[in-house]
Formats: sequence, structure tokens, C-alpha cells
Amino acid sequence: MSAGAPHGAGGQGGGGFGGLRASLSGLTTRGRSFLAAGIAAAVCAYMLGQGELLRVGLLLAALPLICVYALHRTRHRVTGSRRLTPMRVAAGAEARVQLRMDNVSRMPTGLLMLQDRVPYVLGPRPRFVLDRVEPGGRREVSYRVRSDLRGRYPLGPLQLRLTDPFGLVELTRSFSTYDVLTVIPRTEVLAPVRLTGESSGYGDGSRRSLALAGDDDVIPRGYRRGDDLRRVHWRSTARYGELMVRREEQPQRSRATVLLDTRRLAYEGAGPDSAFEWAVSAAASTLVHLLEQGFSVRLLTDTGDCVPGEGGGFSSGGQESAEAAGLLMDTLAVVGHSDGAGLSRAYDAVRGGGPGGGGFGGAGGDGLLVAFLGDLDEAQAELAARLRQRSAAAVAFVLDSAAWSGRPPVGAAGPNGAEPVSRLRDAGWTALAVPPGVAYGELWQQAGNAPLGTGTAGGWG
Repeated sequence: MSAGAPHGAGGQGGGGFGGLRASLSGLTTRGRSFLAAGIAAAVCAYMLGQGELLRVGLLLAALPLICVYALHRTRHRVTGSRRLTPMRVAAGAEARVQLRMDNVSRMPTGLLMLQDRVPYVLGPRPRFVLDRVEPGGRREVSYRVRSDLRGRYPLGPLQLRLTDPFGLVELTRSFSTYDVLTVIPRTEVLAPVRLTGESSGYGDGSRRSLALAGDDDVIPRGYRRGDDLRRVHWRSTARYGELMVRREEQPQRSRATVLLDTRRLAYEGAGPDSAFEWAVSAAASTLVHLLEQGFSVRLLTDTGDCVPGEGGGFSSGGQESAEAAGLLMDTLAVVGHSDGAGLSRAYDAVRGGGPGGGGFGGAGGDGLLVAFLGDLDEAQAELAARLRQRSAAAVAFVLDSAAWSGRPPVGAAGPNGAEPVSRLRDAGWTALAVPPGVAYGELWQQAGNAPLGTGTAGGWG
């Protein structure tokens, strides 16, 4: 049950009504007409001395007032709840919202109209009309929401309109609670690849080219009293002439840093098909893939902000991996452009001197570095190239905002006239330029097949 567990309409839940005076403002056109006609008839009957007409006038005037009082007395006896399933969805996917109304009074309700407030990006505002609800009765309705734009969107508060059986009074009630739908970036399933210089997800190899997964090494040692005989390593026993047993190496997870360039000046355009949204989605895919492969990962931006923060890094497997992925996806759901002009803060964090440097022993030394970069001028290309120095493997995906926006490139060049991609390759990166609309899974496989310091994904010019 989400935050929309049964919300009482009484007390704080029905804060939309002031009191009896506020209930009088809920008179419909029919109710006001009855009241006006009754008062007019009563005045005329009094002036003309017509007793029967006076009784009719008093009845017409009293009926809407009685309905107002009845609704005012019973307005706290209807409760509502909302269930959001799931509370975290990928962009473009649907979530289901279930609304439930319970009549906890001893009197049946009149006609009810439910209306839930939702942001316009999730679709039209849902409205439902419910017929008379018997005492102790329940009604359930549902609707679906979806968004192509990531973010966090509030749902609610739920509004309820109550009417009397004669349609003379209509009261609107707003419940006090709401739920939040988190729309995370789209992710792609990535294939296991070999990245040059990278160690496996478990083990102590530091300068190897292995797949993003591996088994623990088996290291024999001498038999000690109390060791399980089932762990005897017979091949080593025959070799050394004494009883040897297997000693499983304690797993040591490799580390990975995913760097996301969020500088506003590095990207052009907006919307689901923009270069920045591609970079966010690709970063999300990479983080999920590395967690599944047993890496301790962190997300770093050009501002130096790091998730999970000081002392970062998540262990893989089981519930921990799911919680790590959830935290990272929630962060990427709301990440936006920064006003920074360069990558210096990210450089300090990777080198271990910034607030995000904790947890990886200063950089991801001997770890994996995957960067998603926007436009780079000469200075930023040089700074990005230096990020490679302490990483066992470094892969960069560089987006040219001019190509993504559909205008001719202005030709941002690095040192000695070299393009940013070429400058990164010269520094030892596996650098790939990202053409508009390309699937990230294809580039990921190209990065795994490319030799150290190369990349072939449609360079600029």
C-alpha cells in the first residue's frame, strides 16, 4: 500500500469545508431556486393571509436547508484510498492507480463524483461518477497514467463531490494525502563485454581484460586440523606431497564510476529524443548492468555530486543490489542541467580530492570509468583526457549537440586541432562519438570490441 492508504474524509481529510456556512455555498441552481421560491411563497402567503400557501413555501425553503444540514452531518463518513502500482516506472511505461471509496456511515450516499488531480504530463484528469453507495458499501475504480518524460509527479489530492438525492446540494471535499509517481529513464539490456584493462566483477586481478563477471580463484593451502575433507585439492596434494585443501579467495568487488556530464552549455534541445536524455538513459543502463555484474558502482556528475555519496559503493547481489539500483534510478529520474562551465569538480572527485572521492580510494584507481560527455572545448577535452590516468579501463561516449539538434557542427576542437574524440583516444580512452538516434546497446558492444584507445562509432566530420 502506498502513501494513499485509507485516507479518512473526516477531520484533517475533509479540510476543504469550513463549516455549515461553507456547506450553504454548495447549494446547486436547483437548491437555490427551491430556497428562493419557498421564501417568495412564504412572504406572499403571509401578506395575503393564505395559510396553505405558507406551508408550501416553508416546505420549499426548508427542503434545501435540510439537505445542507444532512450532508454537513454526514460528510465525515466517507473515506477514500489510493493504490499506485508500481510507484516507479520507466519513461513510456504505464502505472495503474486504483481508487477506493468506503461509506462508513449508516446512511446511503447520493450521487458521488470522484476526481483525482494529476499533472498534465501524465494525461487528462480522471473523473468518475458513482451511483448511490449503500451503508458499509465500497466502490473501486481505476485509471492509468504514463509519461515520456522522467521525473517525480504528485498524484492527488483526491477530490470527492457529494450530492443529496434531490440534487439540491453539492459539496466538494479534498482529501489531504497524495502519492508520488517516479518516472525513471528508459534502460536497455546490455550484453556482457570485455573492456581492455578491466578486472572482473570479483577477484583481485588489476590489469586484465576479462568479461564483466567471473568466478573466484581457487588457491590451495596446507591442511589444518578441523578442515573439511571435502575441500581437499587432490591435484595439489599429489604435486606437493602433502594434504592440501582449497581456499576460496575472499571476493573483492571491482569498482566502477559512471560520469554523467550535465552541463547546460554542453547540450542543445530538450525532450525525450534530445542528446541529454539519451545520455541519462545510457548512464542508467550502464549502472544497472554493472550492478548486475557484481560491481560496486557510483554515479558522478560534473558538479562533483556523487551517489551514493560519501563512502560510496554498493555491494552486489540480493536486496542490496535492488536498493542500490533504486537509489540510482531515483537520482537519475530528477537529474537536470547544471550551470557549470567545466569538468574540474568531477576531476577532483575522481582524483579523490572532492566530496565524491570517498569510497573508491580516490578514483576508481584500477577500476572502470564510463563517461557520457556533451560538447567539449579544448580545455575540457584536455581535462577529460586526464581522468583516464588512474583507471584500469575508461570508456567515453561523446555527444555532439549540433548533430543531435540537426544543425551543422561548429567544430569544437581539442589540442593541436584534434577533435575531442581523437584527443580522448590519444590519452588511452576507448572513445566513441554518438550519432543521433543510435541504440546504446550497439555502442556498448562496440566499446567492448574496440582495442584500447580506439572507437569507431561515426566520428565527427
